[in-house]
Amino acid sequence: MSSLHIALVGATGNLGPAILHQLAVASFKITVLTRVGGSSKVEVPPGADILVKEVDYDDHGALVAALQTVEVAVSTLGFQSLFETQKKIIDACIEARVTRFLPSEFGNDTANENVRKLPVFLEKVKTQEYLVSKVANHPELSYTFLYTNSFFDWQLKIGFMVNLKDHTATLYDGGDVLFSATRLSTIGRAIVAVCKSLEATRNQDIYVHDASVTQKKLIDIARGIDDHQWQTNTVSTVDVERDAYSLLESGVQGDMVKASLGFISRACWGSGYGGDFTKKIHNEMLGIPLMSDDEIRDMIEEIISSSS
Repeated sequence: MSSLHIALVGATGNLGPAILHQLAVASFKITVLTRVGGSSKVEVPPGADILVKEVDYDDHGALVAALQTVEVAVSTLGFQSLFETQKKIIDACIEARVTRFLPSEFGNDTANENVRKLPVFLEKVKTQEYLVSKVANHPELSYTFLYTNSFFDWQLKIGFMVNLKDHTATLYDGGDVLFSATRLSTIGRAIVAVCKSLEATRNQDIYVHDASVTQKKLIDIARGIDDHQWQTNTVSTVDVERDAYSLLESGVQGDMVKASLGFISRACWGSGYGGDFTKKIHNEMLGIPLMSDDEIRDMIEEIISSSS
């Protein structure tokens, strides 16, 4: 077992279990922090030696105690109250003398000024700003902002990039826009690599992806597998962003979700929003290989088979 002690804050949802699995494969000492009274159960990988602690994130003393002997804390918390909760975790990390904090990023490039202005990313941006200010005064703590853009396998399964089950797609800005996509397992492996390269990733923006693809390429691959006809419509991400702001003003929960997806679409496919990481990826430094076209095809074929 590695001597490095990792705390994973929130190991449920779509991403948390994949990260937990990769941390366990790497044989780190792992403590999982979950919210007291939370409804989601942590799925501990078979044979893994993992300590699960329920913590009241509003209890500073309890958080500090839970983080004792931890070197790296990784947050996979969701959007709700993200800044306020992560702010408390950061403060606890400082007192517990944690040396690295990875906030809940793992998505669109919030280092990009256009992305930072989109409302859906406000909580992430506030967390970044708070963390950077704290590190400036407490250099014993450091950060890594890990960006992965689209969740490749998960978003294909739910039909967000293109809908493999229904053979439909909304093509953003024509469907020929290159964008980065990263599998959940690769995100987990990237976090492991960051933990093994703490000096090289200290206070850095780190970019990782499995591949840079277009929506039309994904459709072409799918057609080669099942030979279905596809129904597509084309939209402008400028219009999508405008509509998202209109939905946001309604205050209706369903509209808020649609607005968030609209802003994410703008960040992924909009010109000037940095959705293609090709020229800035750190895969080689972290030892993360890129996916070949054959591997992408195999992944799509598996998703099609499981959905039929």
